[in-house]
Amino acid sequence: MYAVQLHEFGPAANLRYEQLPSPVPGPGQVRIDVQAAGVHFIETTLRAGRAVGPHAAPALPVVLGGEVAGVVSALGPDVDESWSGRRVVGTLDSYGGYAEQAVVATEALHDIPGTMGADTAVAMVTTGSTALGILDVADAGPGDIALVTSAAGGLGALFVQALRGKGVTVVAVAGRPEGVRHAASLGADIAVDYRAPHWPDEVRDALGGRQLTVVFDGVGGVAGRQAFELLGPGGRFLLHGWSSGAATRITTDDIIERAATVTWALGPRMLHRAGSLRELGARAIRAAADGELVPLITRYPLDRAAEAHADLENRGAAGKIVLIPATASEVPA
Repeated sequence: MYAVQLHEFGPAANLRYEQLPSPVPGPGQVRIDVQAAGVHFIETTLRAGRAVGPHAAPALPVVLGGEVAGVVSALGPDVDESWSGRRVVGTLDSYGGYAEQAVVATEALHDIPGTMGADTAVAMVTTGSTALGILDVADAGPGDIALVTSAAGGLGALFVQALRGKGVTVVAVAGRPEGVRHAASLGADIAVDYRAPHWPDEVRDALGGRQLTVVFDGVGGVAGRQAFELLGPGGRFLLHGWSSGAATRITTDDIIERAATVTWALGPRMLHRAGSLRELGARAIRAAADGELVPLITRYPLDRAAEAHADLENRGAAGKIVLIPATASEVPA
């Protein structure tokens, strides 16, 4: 099989498209012929050799990627025959997703419903479940005014859709004009480019005296701080990442001054409300199947994974990045 392997930490160009032996499923595992593999922003940081939160830089060489969708083509020694040939999506124990074939534990799999494409399934299994978990914590509804940073990203695009469905007024903040257009097309009431020097003033003018009640911050850095300063008294600020490279700086005095609630929206609190990551994944896939959420996806051939990483780092691609192997039997719509 072909896979994208990293031999040396560094820039996106270090990702190499190479031929490797097919993986062999062990007990409790199946092998999947991959039709779509998801890419996450944190994988660009791991590729550079830097840890991300609890995720240490991987041992080399490594095939990155933690989520795949496709067809079960081989079974581990104790796996029920009913798994054979099923269309599934799931998350890997560690790495190995950027490949034509991958091994996944059956307990991490979901059946892909109906005619749903593998690309949609892989876009929802982790990114979609994370979005729903954070939305559960935010508990936003009619009367709320929510700002979403990176609103044209994989998570942000789902936030915008879900919040509009709940009757929330949505302020979408994205980088580059194309991102702003994507966010507006998803239903954002206000969409601005955070690279414009006075974007907070644009938001204030558009709100006409109203103030934000919720902020979803996955960018951090200067943009995250600017978003925090737009938050009205008693507002909720939900942190879920720092794609800028630094988390939003917020002091105790800041929190007291605004009577704000600042929450790290991932982890135990999210899982306490949701039940489990598996339950969130099932909900996310069902939401896509029912048409409640439509992931924004940018697709790349597997052999262009390096280009996908570079575009992701440079904000050159919208939505969820998905890699499509040349061997995929399914052509995404």
